[in-house]
Amino acid sequence: VQKQVQVPMISKQQKFVDVPQVEIVDKVVEVPVQKQVQVPMISKQQRLVDVPQVEFVERVVEVPVQKQVQVPMISKQQKFVDVPQVEIVDKVVEVPVQKQVQVPMISKQQRLVDVPQVEFVERVVEVPVQKQVQV
Repeated sequence: VQKQVQVPMISKQQKFVDVPQVEIVDKVVEVPVQKQVQVPMISKQQRLVDVPQVEFVERVVEVPVQKQVQVPMISKQQKFVDVPQVEIVDKVVEVPVQKQVQVPMISKQQRLVDVPQVEFVERVVEVPVQKQVQV
């Protein structure tokens, strides 16, 4: 007697499926640009400056009465001098800080110590051997 088993047959079919597509749209957004400008600060300091004075030397010339002599006339002129101003600019310089650490000092001393010694004494003791016999 033979038994038959029915096995289902598998068939393959192609099926078309619509896959949705994703569209990416870029949008350009205007962003305002801000610029920052560093403005140097100028400080003016008043400084007292010694300006040399013009010294006038007059010479007296004796004129005899009989003669008429032309005496030179002394003319005075002022002279303006530009005095340069000195600007003092402070510059900050970073100085590295050095740390000091206290290191403990170790001193070694020798000390005599008694170490106990252990003495081993060996003794040979004879033990009688007993034979066992199996019955």
